[in-house]
Amino acid sequence: MTKHMLTAMASGLALMAATPALAQQQGGTTVTTATTQGPILSFSVSEEVRSRPDQATVGAGVTATAPTAVEAMRLNAAAMDKLIAAAKARGIKAEDIQTSGINLSPQYDYNNTGNGQPPRFIGYQVSNTVRATTPKIDDIGPLLDALVAAGGTNIDGPWFGMKDPEAQLVGARGAAIKEAEAKAADYAKLAGYRGAELVSISEGGGFGGPQPPMPMVRLQAMDAKATPVEPGQVANTLTLSFQYRLVR
Repeated sequence: MTKHMLTAMASGLALMAATPALAQQQGGTTVTTATTQGPILSFSVSEEVRSRPDQATVGAGVTATAPTAVEAMRLNAAAMDKLIAAAKARGIKAEDIQTSGINLSPQYDYNNTGNGQPPRFIGYQVSNTVRATTPKIDDIGPLLDALVAAGGTNIDGPWFGMKDPEAQLVGARGAAIKEAEAKAADYAKLAGYRGAELVSISEGGGFGGPQPPMPMVRLQAMDAKATPVEPGQVANTLTLSFQYRLVR
């Protein structure tokens, strides 16, 4: 489903006198001005495309504490092996499992510091987190349950997204250009000009990205005993900025 959002803010819509011809390219940016005298019309057109996500990412981690750093790392590694095995057992490919953070830190007891005593050292704590990405949207609930059952204590997500967000915008550019042509022609007519000639186009906007962790609500396709998850929709926004020269 495509929702048209046409923006023409006062700061972004201007009629200005054109300067003599100038076309410069610096790096990946092209600066273009009108080739003849005439007022310039500037505005932006946005297209938002929303669709059901085709992939999801979840984060899961384990934490281990031991008297020494070496022992804490060993315990954490053994726990993480179980977590990764559980993800693979749910069909997650090895290339779609990525470590996102490992933290080793000393732990102290501060309960008696008010009596002038220094903090008491109690050991080392290690936390290790991975992120797993899957195209099986309907399997997110069972995947989360499997990770917790395997010993996962730190769960994040899910984050929903599109594997190829650019593909969402196939028709959006054409729609935006048609909107711009109609808008420029309307302004030309209202301002007493014969028409409008395109001077430049620049593209902005982008994919909404993976969504933040979402409330766990029911996904009807899942088993009633699994953690319910609803993917909803993700948005991809394309913004094109136009400059037209009004001609008599």
